[in-house]
Amino acid sequence: MAFSSIPVLDLSLARNLDTKEQFLNSLRHALLEVGFLYVNNIGISDALINDVINQGKAFFDLPEEKKLEVQMKNVPSFLGYNKLGNEITASKTDWSAGSANTFIWSVLISASRREQMDLSTPHPLRSPTDPLYYNLLAPNQWPDPTSLPAFRTTFESYIQQMSALSTTFTSLLAEALHMPPTAFDRFFDRDQQHKLKIVKYPDVASLPENQQQGVGPHKDSMLTSYLLQASHHQGLQAQNLNGEWIDCPPIPGTLVVAIGQGLEALTHGVCASTTHRVLSPAVGEGPRFSIPFFQGVSYDATFDSVNVPKDVLKIKEELVGKRGGERRSDVEFTFTKGRWGRLGEATLTNRIRSHPDVGERWYPEILARVMEEERKAAEEKEGQGEEKQELPAVDDAKRKKNGMDGWMSLSERLGIAL
Repeated sequence: MAFSSIPVLDLSLARNLDTKEQFLNSLRHALLEVGFLYVNNIGISDALINDVINQGKAFFDLPEEKKLEVQMKNVPSFLGYNKLGNEITASKTDWSAGSANTFIWSVLISASRREQMDLSTPHPLRSPTDPLYYNLLAPNQWPDPTSLPAFRTTFESYIQQMSALSTTFTSLLAEALHMPPTAFDRFFDRDQQHKLKIVKYPDVASLPENQQQGVGPHKDSMLTSYLLQASHHQGLQAQNLNGEWIDCPPIPGTLVVAIGQGLEALTHGVCASTTHRVLSPAVGEGPRFSIPFFQGVSYDATFDSVNVPKDVLKIKEELVGKRGGERRSDVEFTFTKGRWGRLGEATLTNRIRSHPDVGERWYPEILARVMEEERKAAEEKEGQGEEKQELPAVDDAKRKKNGMDGWMSLSERLGIAL
């Protein structure tokens, strides 16, 4: 049966031996049936949560030139500031008529309608002998401390505490699946990187018509993510088994936990990675703010699965039978075993796909490969009778005025404001 609401779990129950089993039973239901849940009583002070929200909002109030001092494309790590429209979360492809070797690739329809700042657990820069995906491990770009003196200390403290919370929660996930609490430990580095985004979604009054998507349908990668909804707005939605979108409104004192593609892969699909999206605030509602924390996994990890007990696998098979098949999703599963040697390879490629401006500057060869894969996939769809989308004409004068490079000019062809 498809879920129609998102369960709320009290994390304090897991800290009490008398109520822990009750918590694990509720968690198991959420993992198998939903893949999305709220948790409350998380053990982080209200004072720190309020500081995180206030400092996050203050960042977006900085002048544009101050934010661009830390823009993402400055560095190859995909850490830093993204201005409105610079991330792709649900893309489509198109190519021009002509020879088989000529095409136009566009990331065009579904660029995210948001500003964001990406931070992570800090690491030293990659050495020349390290794998290329070690570029993802890097120091943060911090805004000017004369403008936001408390920003860095606030977010360093929050990342540290959320790192501990996510580690504890992963051990509870293992126990909920009748596995040892250490079952996932081998997938983490000792100095594991975790990521955080500070996100601002403007209301639709400030967006072009027909370009009012907040974030397109997507699944989170890695194992788990924890969303702090930092304003009163609704907009977050999860997709149930029937393809219906279920609202996840803000609930004070909670985080929204999403199961990632990595956890689904590692558990043979027992843990459901649920597609979700964000709608931009309606006219007059003002901007929506959110602060998601993404639990990391070692980039050196392979796609080996954990040994999920047979009784849990049987429960999963029974659920699939009742549904009449595997769950429906608007997003292709990207963490496919056999395609990648290491998780870092898949992660770097996905980052380049989501941020082609960074890819064009730092990873042009990989970006070209991604473009070719998109072209071939689109050709296959057209060969199956799916209609090809036509692109509007390019406004070359406007493109040159804005200083757009190749991929930016393509995105403008779909009217995406960058």
